Amino acid sequence: MRIVVHGQQAFGKAVLEALLKRGENVVAVYAAPEKEGAKADPLKEAALAAKLPVFQPDSYKKPEVLAEFKALKPDLQVMAFVTLFVPEEFLNAPTKGSIQYHPSLLPAYRGASAINWPIIKGEKETGLSIFWPDNGLDTGDVLLQKKTPISGTDTLGTVYFDRLFPQGVEAMMESVDLVKAGKAPRIKQDESKATYEGRCGPGNAKIDWGKPWEQIDRLIRGCNPAPGAWATLDGKTLKIFDAKPLPAKDPKGIAGKLGEIVAVEADGFTVVCADGRFKVTRVQPEGGKKIDASEFITTAKLATGARFT
Repeated sequence: MRIVVHGQQAFGKAVLEALLKRGENVVAVYAAPEKEGAKADPLKEAALAAKLPVFQPDSYKKPEVLAEFKALKPDLQVMAFVTLFVPEEFLNAPTKGSIQYHPSLLPAYRGASAINWPIIKGEKETGLSIFWPDNGLDTGDVLLQKKTPISGTDTLGTVYFDRLFPQGVEAMMESVDLVKAGKAPRIKQDESKATYEGRCGPGNAKIDWGKPWEQIDRLIRGCNPAPGAWATLDGKTLKIFDAKPLPAKDPKGIAGKLGEIVAVEADGFTVVCADGRFKVTRVQPEGGKKIDASEFITTAKLATGARFT
C-alpha cells in the first residue's frame, strides 16, 4: 500500500518514523511550509533523512498541487497534525482515502485547541480520534477512538505529551492496519453531541482573581505550556505556569484583596482569589523566559502588598 504522510512538527515526525520502522511503503511526505527564517520542520528533516520526496505547498486548492499528488498514485494519506485546509477532492484522491488524527473524542471539542478546553472546563476524561476527514472542520466519519482520564493535576503538557501523543501514534498504526485489512469502520458523528471551541489564545488565558479557585486552577493547567495563563503586575504581563491552589477553610484563608500578594517565601509567592489563595511557583515575566518564582521574587524585588490588576 502506497502511503503519503501529511503533517508537521514532532507528531508528524513520530508517525512517519513509526510507519518506516514497520516497513510501510511511504512514497512521499507533505509538510507545512516554514516561515521565513524558521528552522526546518522536524517532519521535513526526518523525511529528507529517509530520502523521501517532500512537498510543501502553501495551498491545496491549486490544480497543479492536486495533479502532483495524484501522480504519486497514493493508496492512503495519513494526516498527522495538519493545519492548512485540505479540500475533499485532495482527501479522496488516494484509492483508500485519507485518515486524520484529532486530540479529542469527536464530535466533542472540534477545533484547534481541543486539548486545552476539556481541562479548562473541568472534564474528567478526554481522548483522541482517528477519522476520515471531509470538507468540514473535524466532521468526518470516525475510524477509532481512545480515551484517557484528566486528573486534578494534569496540564495541557501532561495530557498531550504523556498520553495523547504516544497513544496517537499507536492509534495511527492501528488504523493503517485496519485500512490495509479492509476492516476500517466509518462511524457517523452524532451532530446532536457536537461542540466547537475556538482557539485558546492569550485573550482566553487572562486570570481573573475574582473567580473561584477551581476555575483559576483549571485555566492555569489548561494553558500550560501554551498559551500560558497570565495576569498583570506593575503594568507588565506575568504568565503563571505552576501554582498550587489553597482553598479557604475559614475567613483567614481569603484575608486580603483579590489579586493581592499576601506572602513571599523562598520558593514562591501567594495570591488571594475569591475563595482561597494560590502558591505560585513557576512564572514567565514579560519578554523573558520561564523561571522559578524564587528567581522572579529576587529580580522583581517582589514584596507583600503588591497586587495584580
